[in-house]
Amino acid sequence: MSVIVLLDSKLKDIEKLLHAAADLCHDGEFLEALDLYDRILAKQPEHLDAIIDKGVALQNLGRFKSALKCFSKATSLSPENVTAILNEGTALHSLGMFDDAISKYERALFLDKKCAMALAYKGMSLGEQGKVDEALDCFKKALQIDKDYDVAHISKKIAESLLNSDKTIHKKSK
Repeated sequence: MSVIVLLDSKLKDIEKLLHAAADLCHDGEFLEALDLYDRILAKQPEHLDAIIDKGVALQNLGRFKSALKCFSKATSLSPENVTAILNEGTALHSLGMFDDAISKYERALFLDKKCAMALAYKGMSLGEQGKVDEALDCFKKALQIDKDYDVAHISKKIAESLLNSDKTIHKKSK
């Protein structure tokens, strides 16, 4: 058997494992998916998609520190990979590290100025810091890019509601 045929066969096996793991994640079977990601990474330790997807599975299991390690490895392997950077930001956000998360979202926006997800996620981190006006601006900008982005719509409504209730409280206290 030639080396090329053998390599092609191994790549197909890895892609099959990757698809099977993605299907498991879609079905909420994150622990089973982790086993498949680990099998892939045992064969190809720098398989970027497997590293990112493993991080997503870990995040869905609430294992944010482990997820962050995966995303950090992915961004070190591919510093301009917007998906890896966004996921690193979401892990940081989940750990309550909002300033660090915001810097990741800003990095993603530097690389892709039309990344509605980065804007919406940045808005959520700003909102967690009580910066509701700034958060609302991010949600509006995200909706200018993608008018149907549900996360931005929902977050925008919440931010507007918070700002309106804050104005009502200030009026009543005068």
